[in-house]
Amino acid sequence: MNANVFKKNELLAAQVIKGLQSRNMSGYYAKDREEALKLALELIPEKSSVTMGGCTSSDEIGLTDALKTGDYNFIDRSKYEDRRAAMIDGYTADVFISSVNAMTDDGILINIDGNANRVSAIAQGPKKVVFIVGMNKVCADTDSAMKRARNVAAPSNAQRFGLSTPCASTGKCFDCKSPDTICCQFLITRYSRHKDRIHVILVNDELGF
Repeated sequence: MNANVFKKNELLAAQVIKGLQSRNMSGYYAKDREEALKLALELIPEKSSVTMGGCTSSDEIGLTDALKTGDYNFIDRSKYEDRRAAMIDGYTADVFISSVNAMTDDGILINIDGNANRVSAIAQGPKKVVFIVGMNKVCADTDSAMKRARNVAAPSNAQRFGLSTPCASTGKCFDCKSPDTICCQFLITRYSRHKDRIHVILVNDELGF
């Protein structure tokens, strides 16, 4: 990575972390994917129950594999015949792993969901939530973060899942009411009432969508 971009991300991350702290959330900066993995595992005690929604950023830093093969009770949705049962089991987990669709540089988290299992677990349920966030997802304000979530993250995820939505074919949000839409619930996390519940690891890399 270009040295100037690296320094910019480092300075921006410091600003984001300050914003998170003002919102009763914890922020961390990882200079690369390896450091992000180390930080994440330090936040997840061995033998704890851990679950996640679909989280490409977790896959990309090696966290998903580490949880599956390590000394953790990993609630793997792919091994459940009843997907709803997996989601319900996830609400009682010690740790929930996620990313964000976008966030602001003063610490507001933006997430959009189709089935609501991810946003509902972020809002309430698991004792701890650990976000893995590439610096590519940090935006200047709530409006630009929402635009990113709807016009970058949502179309990419719709394409990833092979859904028939307007954004999947055009790459642009049409505020659709398609049966396949994944933009059903919008969660804006601006403050955590419960200290030490929400942890955000900012990674000096491009991760996820």
